[in-house]
Amino acid sequence: MILVSSCLAGLEVRYNGTHCLNQKIRQMLDENKARTVCPELLGGFSTPREPAEIIGGDGGDVLDGKARVIEKTGRDVTELYINGAYITLRKAQELNATAVVLKEFSPSCGSSKIYNGEFLGKKMSGNGVTSALLKRNGIRVVSEEGLTDLFPEED
Repeated sequence: MILVSSCLAGLEVRYNGTHCLNQKIRQMLDENKARTVCPELLGGFSTPREPAEIIGGDGGDVLDGKARVIEKTGRDVTELYINGAYITLRKAQELNATAVVLKEFSPSCGSSKIYNGEFLGKKMSGNGVTSALLKRNGIRVVSEEGLTDLFPEED
């Protein structure tokens, strides 16, 4: 079983109320090979919500208390992101998930790139808070672009 970002499954849970449907992920759900998760909703956010970015580092730095997650209007939402990450970790462990596919660039879910904290659409290398926590706990995390890494024989 794998976990996948709810937005990649077509659920309208992104900060702006949209989704990022990925047909391969939708198929995996239809075949009962995957379950959806949204760390931000699990952390206590609603949809839509204010855009947020990590200031002062990446998700690992947030977990270490060295960086914060801040909404565009300036509200510190770090604890909500951390809470959602830990709930997601528990869910992955309960399902014995072999991998988690998360939405790239998100302050929760980015697995190799996130926005740089300037709210100007610029990206940098790094993990989101949930990705960092899952990886620290030995769970394989890939973005939607990494699906071929999980299922190379199907391409």
